[in-house]
Amino acid sequence: MSTTLFRNARLATMAPDRPGLGLVEKGAILARDERIVHAGPEAELPTIDGDPRIVDCEGRWITPGLIDCHTHLVWAGDRAREFELRLAGASYEEIARAGGGIVSSVAALRAASEDDLVAQALPRLDALLAEGATTVEIKSGYGLDAANEAKSLRAARRLAQERDVHIVTTFLGAHALPKEMNGDKDAYIAAVIAMLPGLVRENLADAVDGFCEGIAFSPEQIARVFDAAKALGLPVKLHADQLSNLHGAALAARYGALSADHLEHTDEAGAQAMARAGTVAVLLPGAFYFIRETKVPPVDLFRKAGVRMALATDCNPGTSPLTSLLLALNMGATLFRMTVDECLAGVTREAARALRRADIGTLEPGKRCDLAIWSIGRPAELVYRMGFNPLHMRVRGGRIA
Repeated sequence: MSTTLFRNARLATMAPDRPGLGLVEKGAILARDERIVHAGPEAELPTIDGDPRIVDCEGRWITPGLIDCHTHLVWAGDRAREFELRLAGASYEEIARAGGGIVSSVAALRAASEDDLVAQALPRLDALLAEGATTVEIKSGYGLDAANEAKSLRAARRLAQERDVHIVTTFLGAHALPKEMNGDKDAYIAAVIAMLPGLVRENLADAVDGFCEGIAFSPEQIARVFDAAKALGLPVKLHADQLSNLHGAALAARYGALSADHLEHTDEAGAQAMARAGTVAVLLPGAFYFIRETKVPPVDLFRKAGVRMALATDCNPGTSPLTSLLLALNMGATLFRMTVDECLAGVTREAARALRRADIGTLEPGKRCDLAIWSIGRPAELVYRMGFNPLHMRVRGGRIA
């Protein structure tokens, strides 16, 4: 049994039974093997048997390891040309309807090997880890056929073998319509549903996602995918209400979705439905910023309804090439007017909730000892600073990573 004591620290526990960030001055964390035994005042440490490894944090702050709960980290090539077009005035929808957007990433991914995808994703993953991430969700959605969607998910799984990180995989076959379907969205949805059993057999998908939007798929088409996913025991989540209000938030809630993501156009009924279902609102300020949206998500409605809010990078090649959760924190505060407490909970406790991971996201006995140790004077610095990385140490499962 391995025992490690992180002492002389200040803790932002994020524990739901403590007010605000759950702050503890003069704190300590005791871990045995991968689990936290104590997270609280150092004066209240239990008796320690044996000779533990002692890490003197020298007054630094400890938070839970950060969690990026919405990324598309596995892709090939880039879409810098689309960025130039957008700067010249083209809209996201215009680019997509002209054959760009998501579909333009499909040819590159299909031409890439699984090894290529892993190699190209690793620098993006390393950037997240360097800022304290210990868990990262990765969606497929650039393959759009059975072989290439599976290839994407295998590459995502392999990243956890290359780096000390937990990877959560999500099947996003219902992301866009591939050219070979000749405009037949219903036929493609049938093909997506047919992919599901094989992915389950290979244990490649932890959840199923979809893009419910005019340029993607209708609520009725997404419901067909969700019915099939639920029949196979897979939880669902949804890209909802990003560009228009197709009542995607309410659809996600009806299926008990883990999360509904983006949500710029969600209405009060959608927020209330999410609150009743326990569906987390995953807000993605990187995409909002990058495609120059002007309608912010209804954060006040979510607060009023009691919807939990998470933050994520939405790291992807076309609309959010962002590999910094710290910058996402600042964007959540400055663009969406989220509070410091909401932002920090959004990349820890609430991000864990959005992934249905009850074992991470807070510093509490019994949780995994996934930590980020910061050289900062107060937790607000993690939200306030831009282009600054104060990470001192990343710990996963009690091991210094």
